[in-house]
Amino acid sequence: MRVGIDQIGFYTPNKYVDMVDLAHARQEDPDKYLIGIGQSQMSVADQTQDAVSMGINATQFYLKRIERQRVGLLIFGTESGVDQSKSASLFVKSALKLPPEVRTFEVKEACFGMTAGVMIARDYVRLHPHQTAIVIGSDIARYGVGSGGEVTQGAGSVSLLIAAEPRILAINEGHSAFSQDINDFWRPNGMATALVDGKYSTQVYLDFFTQTFKQYKKLKGWQTSDFTALAYHLPFTKMGLKANRLAVAGQAEVTKTRLEKNFTAAAQYGRTVGNIYTASLYLSLLSLLENKKLQPDNKIGLFSYGSGAMGEFYSGQVVSGYERQLDVVQDQKMLARRQRLTVAQYEQVFNNALLDPSDGLELTSDEQVGYWYFAGTKGQVRQYRQV
Repeated sequence: MRVGIDQIGFYTPNKYVDMVDLAHARQEDPDKYLIGIGQSQMSVADQTQDAVSMGINATQFYLKRIERQRVGLLIFGTESGVDQSKSASLFVKSALKLPPEVRTFEVKEACFGMTAGVMIARDYVRLHPHQTAIVIGSDIARYGVGSGGEVTQGAGSVSLLIAAEPRILAINEGHSAFSQDINDFWRPNGMATALVDGKYSTQVYLDFFTQTFKQYKKLKGWQTSDFTALAYHLPFTKMGLKANRLAVAGQAEVTKTRLEKNFTAAAQYGRTVGNIYTASLYLSLLSLLENKKLQPDNKIGLFSYGSGAMGEFYSGQVVSGYERQLDVVQDQKMLARRQRLTVAQYEQVFNNALLDPSDGLELTSDEQVGYWYFAGTKGQVRQYRQV
């Protein structure tokens, strides 16, 4: 029995800022952002979008294609939680009217949280093959207007359905993991923006990739040339590019060319959405699947990294007919629908979103019909509504 990804849903907010506009406003050479960082656009969440609403929106895209009564587990990976006690997954479960028997909880370990959820879900389905599991990664990356990390912000969510005999990607046996207690990135209680040591975090990311990739190949008895593509957690495109360069170093030209071209395909969505923390790796996977024609049983390597720090490498194999489970047109329409903000507008939207609305104030959304949004609080209870 194979277990893996059966469905993928994606959501990003309806506003963005262009990196050329931002570079000019910050008196920087645009190539510093476009090439040096590798980003061209950055999604911006307003006050009506949070981790929960984005997670609902990402999941609802495939709900009509699945048997809801088979869902037995719902895991929400995030570092943008909305409550110190109540799981974000309960809001999603309620909004989407999933069965009351669903076991549900939230997972946190920086950007690794969604991968932790995938591994738990995989093992759950192995024991309960007649049931499925939903795993959501949803985050808003915030460092602050004018901060050193400003260009590596973003917002979005990816939702996966994990099932037996999956129709998109079968997860292979085995993984390699590596963790250390370090401070390359963190967000203390009471802070709406994160703290990061950018150069240190990049080096740790590359070290963890090297360690886990090497361990995984040894575990499986595989070579780099066995992989059709490598998908990475992408806080910004250049970081993954550096890891990919390490992967292809010393490889035959055919392997080097294949992995480089497929990296470009996998980075396409992240380059325009920005950093979405827990969901970033899975946005890379979606981008690869929708922007590159893959063959059945092609091996896809996946590198997950969460600061603080936790790294893991695992792999999956493409399932024949995977294209029929994707909605490329919908995903491209979602990106195209976004409103381009001026830098002044972006700054206002960003800073306003850092503030909690007064209790009892009802928020309205400018999203398209059908999308969910955060509508404010009543008696300090969060309210979610559909446009």
